[in-house]
Amino acid sequence: MPGEPERSRTEELQSPAVRRAEMERCMVHRIASGLLALLLLSTVSRGESHPSYLGFDRNDYPGDAALPVLRMTFRYSSYWLNNPPGEQHNSWVGKRLLLKQQGFGFLVLFNGRLDAQLKGKDAAALGAMDGRAAVAAAAKEGFRPNVLIFLDQEEGGRLLSEQAAYLFAWVDTVRRAGARAGVYCSGIEVPDGSGTISTAQDVLEREFTRSRETPQNANLQSSGRQKLALWVANDQCPPSPGCTTKDLPASIPLSSAVSDSAVVWQYAQSPRRAQWTASCPKNYDPDGNCYAIELLRSASTFLDLDTAKSPDPSEAP
Repeated sequence: MPGEPERSRTEELQSPAVRRAEMERCMVHRIASGLLALLLLSTVSRGESHPSYLGFDRNDYPGDAALPVLRMTFRYSSYWLNNPPGEQHNSWVGKRLLLKQQGFGFLVLFNGRLDAQLKGKDAAALGAMDGRAAVAAAAKEGFRPNVLIFLDQEEGGRLLSEQAAYLFAWVDTVRRAGARAGVYCSGIEVPDGSGTISTAQDVLEREFTRSRETPQNANLQSSGRQKLALWVANDQCPPSPGCTTKDLPASIPLSSAVSDSAVVWQYAQSPRRAQWTASCPKNYDPDGNCYAIELLRSASTFLDLDTAKSPDPSEAP
């Protein structure tokens, strides 16, 4: 028939049984391909999930006897390199080996200076001095040279000029010493002119600007070795589930502006902050603190709760 394609010599020689078998094979292939496509589509629509690991932080060391019980719930612990906020001494000194023996990973912290301690002074020089002190303290405590150290930026909102000078001088000094730099800061948006800003977002925007202006910073970030890591504090409900260690989200539910750089999320603090936790489930203790379930309530057992992308945020590669 005019217009009908010629049949191949192979088709002419195939028996009806062979052709039926070939048709069935093709049908099975099409069905399998369709199921695979549906599976891939389902995976993409759900988004890729990563395991999350539970940890705790507190200003005072919880005591040697508490470690085995805490390890039943938590994979890592904070570890201060200098005096924590409001403290006159550092009770974590010399405890790294014991924590490591108990199976804990670490969130290594250096307490930064408040704005009142920077105003009218050479903030960048102070930041560099504190950066050197942080690296030296980490080495003295036995942490590996490329440890990730978080600078504790206690005050929230947009950074003032002296705060930014101090913070990034600290970051640069830590990086030059071979360690990795991170910042603990607020992820809660607060009024900022006609809009809003969080400290985490402000820090990242400034870091992005610096990377464009300074080729050395751009090279470090593009290599992935020195990307600025954030430990983001946001105990506001939602996204925080309040004082609980159950049914946590598989990923850190922060704004897209900070989620890529956030390696740790602090989602509960002790004592709870009423202005941010009013909508939280009633799962804080009546005294306002969050306690380790397995331990008796005392001044040494209340803590802050964290979830992270790694069981050892500061020492994992």
